[in-house]
Amino acid sequence: MGKIKLDSRLSAVASMVRSGSRVADIGTDHGYLTAWLIENGVCPCGIAADINKGPLKNAEKTVVDAGMADKVELILSDGLKNIPENSCDDIVLAGMGGNLIADILASCPWIYDEKLHIVAQPMSHGEVLREFFVKNGFEILSEKTAADGKRLYCVISAVYTGTLTEREPSYIYLGKLTENSDEITRKYITKILTALEKKHSALVSADKAEANELEKIIISVKNKIAEAYDGNS
Repeated sequence: MGKIKLDSRLSAVASMVRSGSRVADIGTDHGYLTAWLIENGVCPCGIAADINKGPLKNAEKTVVDAGMADKVELILSDGLKNIPENSCDDIVLAGMGGNLIADILASCPWIYDEKLHIVAQPMSHGEVLREFFVKNGFEILSEKTAADGKRLYCVISAVYTGTLTEREPSYIYLGKLTENSDEITRKYITKILTALEKKHSALVSADKAEANELEKIIISVKNKIAEAYDGNS
């Protein structure tokens, strides 16, 4: 076992990074993920990038202390803007909102490459990120969840295919989550449905026309949940 330890959230992220890939951790913070992946033989090398100098300094200390300064390139970068094309195989975007992750991906012209693999862990608005994937020719390969105390997290694995596929309304909220039947995933799905119903109730109270459209989405989400789990509880 190595010296670097990951919490349950980053462990879930790490489990989706492909073995042998050159990883780019965008928004690296302390650089723990990149260091762990190299230390445990998952990745031969990596990029640890952050928009701020402070976190990048923390990441530098982590990789130097771990004796892997020659295997990690530290890059000050706003999202993917300063990350060279062809410098990585797997791109990790974890610990930020789904809307920000979608914006970062949308602003990078070279992500539309079938050889690249994206691992995203949205802290919020996962539906915005899934909608970006759907509308831009990406396929979600799998999703998994993790828990840290009462906080629940979702991790999404996706690749570019260039194929635009029509999806049912529930897809941007559930993605591939219903392929999992573990307790944490079920709790995460319940959290999504509860938030949708709360938003719908507020729209109805405010007599907003959007309530009708959201109601259709909620029905689609409930149907998908029932299809996945009825008889398998």
